[in-house]
Amino acid sequence: MTELLLDAAGRRRSPATMPGFHAGRAPRNKGVRYPADPPTIEEIVTVMRTAGDGQHGLRLRGLIVVLGRAGLRIQEALALNEADLDHRRGSLLVRHGKGGRRREVGMDDWAWEQLQPWIVARLELRVGPLFCVINGRTRGRHWSPAAAREELRRTAAAARVRRRFAPHQLRHAHAVEMAHEGVPLVVIQRQLGHRRSAGMSADAETAAAARADSRRGSSCRPHSAAARSAPESAARADPDRHATAGGSPP
Repeated sequence: MTELLLDAAGRRRSPATMPGFHAGRAPRNKGVRYPADPPTIEEIVTVMRTAGDGQHGLRLRGLIVVLGRAGLRIQEALALNEADLDHRRGSLLVRHGKGGRRREVGMDDWAWEQLQPWIVARLELRVGPLFCVINGRTRGRHWSPAAAREELRRTAAAARVRRRFAPHQLRHAHAVEMAHEGVPLVVIQRQLGHRRSAGMSADAETAAAARADSRRGSSCRPHSAAARSAPESAARADPDRHATAGGSPP
């Protein structure tokens, strides 16, 4: 029994990690519905700046741009391998998306610029998943979704972002931005990995609502007018300048 309570690094595991421990217990968030309230670009950039330039910060910044600029689910992002990146074509290969479906998604130049420092730092670790454990005996192995969510939440709190800053909220932000840019809904669905309209989740519904707002001339957009009017290449040269173009971060 003692051996079963040890992880791959030889450390003691909590009994809560064992199969059947939560049997018969309803999850704490059962029945809770979170509104599609994606963070603004200023909030995202503020969190990226707060993450810093250390290895952990570079990894978190890379995860944020993959979630927020490619629209991946957290499991899809953490399953990426180094070989799944094609910088020349500007694409990421999702080998096993929802339902086991395989797809290729695009990512803009600014996101690649933010991801590149982590790609370089990743070369010091063993070959494996793109976003991996950095310290300890398990360094180079898969980074767990729970740990990634906690680091996102903790960094957002340190950045004084009062909005819920979860991986799926970043995915919503990507859908909203594409909708404001006039991308057809069917293209948004393909980017997000939805097969048909009947299976649309809150991601595509958020995009549709954002498009309706933009047609009505709503001012509630993820980018301010100043950021949208600035040249895209200049606005995305680095996070600090992008935040300045879009207004002061919260």
